[in-house]
Amino acid sequence: MEAIELLLHRHSCAKLAAPAPTGEALETIYHAGLKTPDHGGLKPWRFIEVSGAGMDRLADIFAAAAQHAQGDVDKAKAMPQRAPLIIIVIASYVIHPKVPEMEQLLSAGCAVHAMQMAALAQGFNGIWRTGPMSYDNTVNEMLGLTDSEQIVGFLYLGTAQTGAPQKSPYQIDQFVSKIN
Repeated sequence: MEAIELLLHRHSCAKLAAPAPTGEALETIYHAGLKTPDHGGLKPWRFIEVSGAGMDRLADIFAAAAQHAQGDVDKAKAMPQRAPLIIIVIASYVIHPKVPEMEQLLSAGCAVHAMQMAALAQGFNGIWRTGPMSYDNTVNEMLGLTDSEQIVGFLYLGTAQTGAPQKSPYQIDQFVSKIN
């Protein structure tokens, strides 16, 4: 897919099934994430890959978090089953005099976007999800996050089971102002 077409037709897909990217396709996805803007070369991100039996482990983590928060345990336990592969993207902050945490968080966010675009370019699809599990202390602890880390999102990847939604084009003048 041509780069401009890919960017202009980017869409998320919530209905995903096998196959998920593996091997060289998955490596390409990670390389795309690692090439995002990174002021100071801090590499302020890391990834946790979840597939196979790892989905059951993540389901247990989500269930524990829901139980702790008195939420819907069954719903939480089902969340990882939405796709055959999940990449948890984590902003891993580095103390730096010239690079604030916000820039590092944005870099991690760019990594998620680049990874989803790389999946799309290779014929896969995905959806970047956040929600309560992204901010839950139980989830963070059970995944081994440090105090200087936070989940940026869960990138669910697989093969789309539905077509791209038809959306009306945005009117650029509603979002752009000029200084002349």
